[in-house]
Amino acid sequence: MANRFILNETSYHGAGAIKEIATEAKARGFKKALVCSDPDLVKFKVTQKVLDVLDEAGLEYALFSEIQPNPTIENVQASVKAFKDAGADYLIAIGGGSSMDTAKGTGIIIANPDFADVRSLEGVAPTKNKSVPIFAVPTTAGTAAEVTINYVITDKQNTRKMVCVDPKDIPVVAFVDPDMMSSMPKGLTASTGMDALTHAIEGYTTLGAWELSDMFHLKSIEIISRSLRDAVANTPEGRADMALGQYVAGMGFSNVGLGIVHSMAHTLGAKYDTPHGVANAIILPTVMEYNAPETGEKYREIARAMGVEGVDDMSQEEYRKAAVDAVKQLSKDVGIPQDLKEIVKEEDLDFLSESAMADACCPGNPRTPTQEDIKDLFKSLL
Repeated sequence: MANRFILNETSYHGAGAIKEIATEAKARGFKKALVCSDPDLVKFKVTQKVLDVLDEAGLEYALFSEIQPNPTIENVQASVKAFKDAGADYLIAIGGGSSMDTAKGTGIIIANPDFADVRSLEGVAPTKNKSVPIFAVPTTAGTAAEVTINYVITDKQNTRKMVCVDPKDIPVVAFVDPDMMSSMPKGLTASTGMDALTHAIEGYTTLGAWELSDMFHLKSIEIISRSLRDAVANTPEGRADMALGQYVAGMGFSNVGLGIVHSMAHTLGAKYDTPHGVANAIILPTVMEYNAPETGEKYREIARAMGVEGVDDMSQEEYRKAAVDAVKQLSKDVGIPQDLKEIVKEEDLDFLSESAMADACCPGNPRTPTQEDIKDLFKSLL
């Protein structure tokens, strides 16, 4: 079987990377952008940093900021209308996964109008045309949406998140500028960082993993483990390291998939509007313990990448426990809650486990779960 690997065309990394937006837009002959960003980023002048670059270069744009933390079908449809009304020919997504996912759905629908209902994009949709070109500017170090072929849209009517996978939606250029992340509050830095770690660990252990993806995931685990605490403390070095670490994780998991940590987190986001990174961080150690019997020697390498010493002298049981303990400690150190008691209602467990089983990430899990298994995992965190 052939292993497919897809990456975006171009990426710029480092402080000041957003200045290259003008260079790329002019070189590609683009005329007018629809800038997708969320209300808070507009309010706190983060979006303005990119708008200043466009203004200085004399590039036209329209701003769309009606984006919710877990973007909905209606968000995407409103963005599609804004793109058409503006007469735009490309998109600039500024923000975390929400802004980028909205832009991806928009770009795909503009190029493939048969999918304007949005629901038909779920899974691997048979789209024919590449998305409208997207420039992606992450403001969080977590989702890696700027380098992935995935996006997630909330179906509020059916209380679920739709995972959409389409190689045609990948942004053409990513501008990974740690200066755009410097105003992130500690809690958001912590949760998005743990989201990135979850991407790396699930991507490394998923059934689709292979040597090329392993290279990215192990390096990402190493970078995130050494830098997340510093990023939460808002040091420039920590911010820059996390910006790179989350991107490297995205290069891997976008191509090999994830597992039931994300399946369970998606359903929490749909049901309770739980921040995605927080949900992943709480669930990750418990699912790692559940998956351990089907991971071979991989937890030894996870433990090593996380800085655990002496792993070569440990038994399999010891290094597996060391890997899980290292994740738990990092999560505690950056202030993540350790259980779901304040989030999940016990009467919802059947719905949550059923929804997680139906999630697109579930088949990639290294250990094949039953619905009762997932229900028990949720219950153990209450």
